[in-house]
Amino acid sequence: MGQFPAQPDASSRGAQRRIYAKLRAQIEDGTLAAGTKLVSTRAMAAELGVSRTTVTAAYEQLAAEGFVTTSTGKTARVTDGMISLSGRAHAGSAQVDLPPALSLYGQRVAALKPYSMASPLARIDFKYGSVASRDFPTLGWQRAYRAELVKRGLSLYYGQPEGEGRLRSAIQSYLRRARGLECDTEQILVVHGSQQGLDLCARLLLNPGDAFVFEEPGYRMARYCFEATGATALPTPVDASGLDTSGLPEDDRVRLAYVTPSHQFPMGAVLSIARRHELLEWASRQRAWIIEDDYGGEFRYGQHPIDALQSMDTDARVIYVGTFSKALSPQLRLGYLVLPHQLVPVFREAKRLTDRHSPSWEQNVLASLIENGTYERHVRRLRRENERRRKALLEAAEQHLAGHGHLVGMAAGLHGVLLLPALRAQDEHKLQADSLARGVGVYPLSPLFACPASAANERPAGLILGYAGLTTQEIQEGIHVLAEVIQDLVEGLR
Repeated sequence: MGQFPAQPDASSRGAQRRIYAKLRAQIEDGTLAAGTKLVSTRAMAAELGVSRTTVTAAYEQLAAEGFVTTSTGKTARVTDGMISLSGRAHAGSAQVDLPPALSLYGQRVAALKPYSMASPLARIDFKYGSVASRDFPTLGWQRAYRAELVKRGLSLYYGQPEGEGRLRSAIQSYLRRARGLECDTEQILVVHGSQQGLDLCARLLLNPGDAFVFEEPGYRMARYCFEATGATALPTPVDASGLDTSGLPEDDRVRLAYVTPSHQFPMGAVLSIARRHELLEWASRQRAWIIEDDYGGEFRYGQHPIDALQSMDTDARVIYVGTFSKALSPQLRLGYLVLPHQLVPVFREAKRLTDRHSPSWEQNVLASLIENGTYERHVRRLRRENERRRKALLEAAEQHLAGHGHLVGMAAGLHGVLLLPALRAQDEHKLQADSLARGVGVYPLSPLFACPASAANERPAGLILGYAGLTTQEIQEGIHVLAEVIQDLVEGLR
């Protein structure tokens, strides 16, 4: 019986790698140009004092990767058409002024001004959109997750793009109880947080050259989604009653209006009932869609949360956007849309093309928490906790900021806006920098306006203060530091 061929020892393998690496480097840097013949395997082996088999193995590896061409009885040579890396680098340097190879959509995204919420140096961070990790219902989530993991299906396969039926049924029941919203389960589309829902709306409802109504100021990430399609924002002012519907444009270009009626972002106004009717009538006349972002609808203090705008819609013009980011965690990335029936098929297919579906296990865990009442008990507890934080912020502002500014938008949601009449909008970034130098993170209001920066001279300074991620003690201490920063800046401007 024949023997197996001898395996190369460690020294042979090391020599083979060194020969391969040296030849490849010479090909890549142009030392061995395209078409150059290599030294024969016999001559190379003799020169280096290694076996011919070792050299042959190195050549074969180069050939397998396309660096050299070999054939029986002929000397190996560098593959024709091979361009050195140094040559490519030189060619690339001559093209640095050429535009990037992006689509028109990609170019519009690249042109958007980045806006970061990161304040890694902040010891006390009034970041809005942040929630306290200690508020997460850890035990209930763990119990439901373990129960979901032990379930065994016949196979693991992709889910439906619209989301797990169990979760959609749970959301339908919850919305009826908590938000006065009636819908079929078929109208619900589960998405990766409200941001994916907004992106789907932008891609499916807007074309380049269209226009959209947008609250001024408003949620910047939503505006970016819509502008990236090539549509034009039509900023519409907000006041103490929400979006000023008297200024809604009668324009054939307008395809949708984006609103936050339950707690206008960022100013906090609640859209009045009269304006809700006016907005719905306008959408019906224009045949425009209304995107209702109910990002913080559960959190209204001292009274029952206001019913959703969608519950008043008799013409199927409202797309309702909901999220679990504020009540559970923004890291969970679960939200949902409630769609008019005629939009359901195309939104489902667009979701399928985007990411197939949202995570099935997490959907069923959340469904379990809603079904057994854990989620609503958690929301009630969280509402009490955030009421304590809200009260601490109001008291701290009254104690430390009296005479400098006042808070608005505190009746609902998880943030307020501090308006500072003695300072201008252009002072906001210095306020932010000086506060951060003392360990406190605050966030300017101006980036949420769509109008030109020159208009900032007419606006008082404003800061957005999120409180859901802080303790009452941190809120008190942070506002005290902020008051000192404001005082120093005011005195420095005199």
